[in-house]
Amino acid sequence: MLNRTEKNEEMNLPPRLRRELKTIQAMVEIYCRRHHPGRPWTLCQECDELLEYARKRLGLCPFQAMKPTCGKCPIHCYKKNMQARIREIMRFSGPKMIWHHPVMALWHLIDGMKKTPMRPVPRRPNNESTE
Repeated sequence: MLNRTEKNEEMNLPPRLRRELKTIQAMVEIYCRRHHPGRPWTLCQECDELLEYARKRLGLCPFQAMKPTCGKCPIHCYKKNMQARIREIMRFSGPKMIWHHPVMALWHLIDGMKKTPMRPVPRRPNNESTE
């Protein structure tokens, strides 16, 4: 369950990233229910921490509204251990999304068909001159 601050941060995301976050959250919930039973309405601490990490990474995504799906992204922004955990969750939950969240699964497929954008130019700090 999102607290008020997390909900406000989520609302500041572009629609594409909000959809990506909801998809990741649904996948984590499917995985956690199957692998960490006993918590019908909440995530275990490990899965909750991973979801929070994914939320932060999406908020910092340099592509923002043009973000490709994670599998097609040229920038791998997750730490190696977190990348392995989210990959395991996506491999397990991805096929089940068709049954649990068919509309989300369809949107994810559509997003995956979009052309991968070029890497964005790094932003310069405000104190650097552009000369």
